[in-house]
Amino acid sequence: MGEVTGVAVVGRGSIGGVVIRALESGEVPGARLTAVVDLGDSLDDALAVADLVVECAGQRALAELGPRVVAAGKDLLVVSIGALTDDALHERLRGGPGRLFLTSGAIGGLDLLRAAALMAPLEKVRIVTTKKPATLGVPHAAEPVEVMRGPAREVAAAFPKSTNVAAAVALAAGSFDVVEAVVVADPAATLTSHVITASGPAGDYRFEIRNRPSEQNPASSQVVPHAVLATLRDIVR
Repeated sequence: MGEVTGVAVVGRGSIGGVVIRALESGEVPGARLTAVVDLGDSLDDALAVADLVVECAGQRALAELGPRVVAAGKDLLVVSIGALTDDALHERLRGGPGRLFLTSGAIGGLDLLRAAALMAPLEKVRIVTTKKPATLGVPHAAEPVEVMRGPAREVAAAFPKSTNVAAAVALAAGSFDVVEAVVVADPAATLTSHVITASGPAGDYRFEIRNRPSEQNPASSQVVPHAVLATLRDIVR
């Protein structure tokens, strides 16, 4: 039998809860749940028994705990990618000695965007996210309304629970400055929609993703914890 990776999960909400249950039931070969870090729990105790920490607790938790994880030489898998709009935090997390991993979350196509950006800088990238109004702070909207439009860095910071995807696209594109993010509240939306368009020397691209919202947390999508588990499988393979 190969070496087993000890995994600590930070947060037990709509994302962390699914990840915890999957690890407990042995759904990720080569990984074993060794700790869960929740409000008031000791990160130091978790680091003593874990090789890798999965952050599922939001941008504030990542900013507070993430640097301690990598500084302790433990690997870190990040869900709250929007926190990486803070360049100083991003550099601290990349500084090691622990390794930094990111999950694709609720969107796809990032590998192709990354490849296109490596060939030559992308000239224009846009992501339009459409969700139910209540998840965006405009519960009384009676028709589709554009809540915010601007650089991905600003939009991801303004909607930390809803726009990790904007940060993920910007990181794949290689620049927060080239990506415009648009957030739309639509009372008729039954699915969460992300439409990504990009153009550059490598070509023109369009991806449309329509996810079912999490029943426990409509600001997130049902598929997110499973994206985390897919990334975790790749790490411990």
